Amino acid sequence: MKIRIQTSGALHRARRRTLCAAIALSLIPIGIAWRMAPLHLPPFLYKYGGSALWAAMVYWLVAALFLRLNPVRIASLAAIIAALVEFSRLYHPPALDAFRMTLTGKLILGRFFSLKDVLAYWLAILACAAIDRWVLSRQMHV
Repeated sequence: MKIRIQTSGALHRARRRTLCAAIALSLIPIGIAWRMAPLHLPPFLYKYGGSALWAAMVYWLVAALFLRLNPVRIASLAAIIAALVEFSRLYHPPALDAFRMTLTGKLILGRFFSLKDVLAYWLAILACAAIDRWVLSRQMHV
C-alpha cells in the first residue's frame, strides 16, 4: 500500500478549492436573503445587487472546479456561463418555463431577459477576479 503525501502545491490547491467553494456556498443564502427578506433596499440595489451576488457565486464555483485556471480565465468562463444563462431566458419551451416559475428556477435561471443583468454579472465577475488575483499575488509573495 502506497501512502501519498500531499505536496505543498496539492495542499495549496485543496485549500483553494475549499475556500472558493465556501465563498460560493456562503453567497447562496446571502443572495436568497437579498431577494426574499424584507431588507427595504432601493430598487437599483435590490435588482442589481442580487444579480451581482449570483454572478459572484458563479465565479467562485468556477474557481473551485477549475483550480489550475488563473483569475482571468476563470472570469472569462464565468462571464460566458452567466451570459448563457441570461440569454437562455429568450428560449421558452414549456418545461423550462414551468421550472422558471418555481422558486429554485427563479433563483437559478431567472425569468426575464435583460442586457443590464449581463452587465451587472460581468462587473461582479470582474470584481471577483480582481480580488482573486490580489489574494493570489499576495500568497505567491508570502
